[in-house]
Amino acid sequence: MIARRLIAFVFIAIALILGIIFYSQIEFPVDVRSYFRFSTYDRFGPLAISIELLVAGWYLFTGHSKANFALALFAFTALLDPFFNLTGIFTSMVPLYATLLFVACALVALYIAFSNAFGTGRISFLTAMGSFVLGAAVELFFNYW
Repeated sequence: MIARRLIAFVFIAIALILGIIFYSQIEFPVDVRSYFRFSTYDRFGPLAISIELLVAGWYLFTGHSKANFALALFAFTALLDPFFNLTGIFTSMVPLYATLLFVACALVALYIAFSNAFGTGRISFLTAMGSFVLGAAVELFFNYW
């Protein structure tokens, strides 16, 4: 229980620190029409990954039954961002230091989610595929359009 809460606290701290950094760097458009263009949303991608890490960390901290789904969703989103960037599908808006932190957290999150290390509920194949598809959809929404 102490290890679960410690890892969750680290996830929450990283998510809050990076979330504040990303939020402070967002330039919000002045006119309303800009919010109806997909090109406006690419700057919110790193913040969305931070929010996913925050939610996953909170679920892990409380021992919620959906913690493994949230961890897998964050992990797939965080790992698909540099993968899509390296393959040339899009240019990632996440800075290198944040990418390295997200990838490290994602690897730990995948291990916790698929091994059920803290007994928060086994993740099924359908749930794992759903988190992968949803993670890819989040990445493509914020970066591809």
